[in-house]
Amino acid sequence: MSRLKACFKKLGENQKKALIPFITAGDPNADFTLSCMHTMVEAGADIIELGIPFSDPMADGPVIQQASERALAAGMSLKGVLAIVEKFRQKNVLTPIVLMGYLNPIEFMGYENFAKKAAKVGVDGVLTVDMPPEESEDLCKAYKKHEISPIYLLSPTSHQERIKKITQVASGYIYYVSLKGVTGSGNLELTSVSDKLDQIKQYTALPIAVGFGVKNAKTASDIARIGDAVVVGSALIERINENTKDPEKAKQAVSGLLNSMRLAMDTATIELNNEVSS
Repeated sequence: MSRLKACFKKLGENQKKALIPFITAGDPNADFTLSCMHTMVEAGADIIELGIPFSDPMADGPVIQQASERALAAGMSLKGVLAIVEKFRQKNVLTPIVLMGYLNPIEFMGYENFAKKAAKVGVDGVLTVDMPPEESEDLCKAYKKHEISPIYLLSPTSHQERIKKITQVASGYIYYVSLKGVTGSGNLELTSVSDKLDQIKQYTALPIAVGFGVKNAKTASDIARIGDAVVVGSALIERINENTKDPEKAKQAVSGLLNSMRLAMDTATIELNNEVSS
């Protein structure tokens, strides 16, 4: 069983929802990223999304764009990202790692070469923002060969046929973009999100993670009541950026936010389970 499947299976058995933090690899440097990954697991993270820095991150808001710029300026590359995962696996062999980024660096490395190296260091899934399913056959073949889950985005504007198409090729989990716009922007409309998740669930049994607007424990709690996982990115990166001169303080800020989200999510699911059973 893959790490992703095992993770969601265990969470389901314990009636919990997944907390998935996102940080950009190499922001502000590789050593911090590695240390922060372990900190996030200790703070309650179930899966880690690790951003591959890219020069033109079109789906990302200014917070993550700036994180990519800082990481690239510090010398981070796709090879560097894989090296971080390899070092992380020396101490943690259970927490699933999902890489999130854009096609260009992967295409430059070569699909087979990338998939082979990613699997070797312990990557479990890859979300390639600008790779539509219609053009992903060769990439998905490489992923399947090396047992890596291709993860796809769905959004508020995804129509029925698009949902069908995505759910046919995705594995691991579906990432639902909870609002129109870029990462870190806007406020969630929970009723609309809940309605869309219900629609998606008609076509797949995969877990559905919700992101692109998660800023605090209250939002995480609300999402935990309707989704299978909560993704938080920009709010964490803001805390890292505010403390770039003090890595320990940055990790404390990240840990504090994740701890509050973990507690709020667990409380929400307990309440939800009580409501269902009563």
